[in-house]
Amino acid sequence: MTKAFRFHEAGGSDVLRFEDVEVGAPGEGEVRLAQKAVGLNYIDIYFRSGVYPAPSLPSGLGLEGAGVIEAVGAGVTDLSVGDRVAYAAQPLGAYAEARVMPAKGLVKIPDDVSFELAAAAMLQGMTAQYLLRRTYTVKKGDTILIHAAAGGVGQIVCQWAKHLGATVIGTVGSPEKAEIAKAKGCDYPILYRDEVVSERVMEITKGQGVEVVYDSVGKDTFDDSLKCLKRLGMMVTFGQSSGPVPPVPIKALAPGAYFLTRPSIFHYTATREELLATANDLFDVLKSGAVKIDITATYPLADAKQAHDDLEGRKTNGSIVFTV
Repeated sequence: MTKAFRFHEAGGSDVLRFEDVEVGAPGEGEVRLAQKAVGLNYIDIYFRSGVYPAPSLPSGLGLEGAGVIEAVGAGVTDLSVGDRVAYAAQPLGAYAEARVMPAKGLVKIPDDVSFELAAAAMLQGMTAQYLLRRTYTVKKGDTILIHAAAGGVGQIVCQWAKHLGATVIGTVGSPEKAEIAKAKGCDYPILYRDEVVSERVMEITKGQGVEVVYDSVGKDTFDDSLKCLKRLGMMVTFGQSSGPVPPVPIKALAPGAYFLTRPSIFHYTATREELLATANDLFDVLKSGAVKIDITATYPLADAKQAHDDLEGRKTNGSIVFTV
């Protein structure tokens, strides 16, 4: 038996239960993993609260972790017992001391990357990778807008975009978070509670707008984000921390012939080849120092409820990790 968090109904953090669960032997194409660290991400709250429906109930929670392979099932040829691995992949169930999962979702961790860093980096870092390198290919001379610039994904996007030669505008909720964003490469932090973001963006860009908006906030920012785009700009809505965006009339994109997309990491890592390429690109910028990930909060796995409350209450910034 091992311990794992599950929820039997959608709701607040109080629906999370730390339960005894049975972890069997891995089947064909699977491995059993002794977990060392687990990443906390806002998507976990979406699943727990029912914004994203769990495939079935009761359900495990969490999509990101790192650990050591304890056992290997039939047909697994590129992973072995003792390998250090990490993942940001379905199925739900990362909030556990041990688990069985498909080998195809695992990547080997470089020797100089800790379990904690891997657990903090995989989901947020690969999200930043597909946003900057594939959804819209950021290039030298571009100007981008990233909402929640002091958050986990936001800090990585700021650093990586600067590495690519872009000018970075970012929204933050406080002067303290503005300093965090600036330290990570944000050229123009905007305090969204004090300023109209689109007006400030147009002031910064001398009326031109930005090539791309990366928006994980959703309902509260969507309409104003469109006003930040230059002609033929791209609106990338990849989250909804303030709630889902209402249906958008197609004519809303007409003023600048804007492009609109709602991507997910799972669309960009759907094949083994895509997963490895995305992870390797991330590990390259981590090892070069172009991107540094700050683990700003660490909780024992048993304290997952408190961690969820802190994340939802906007009491955190950067990356959050559970230790196992």
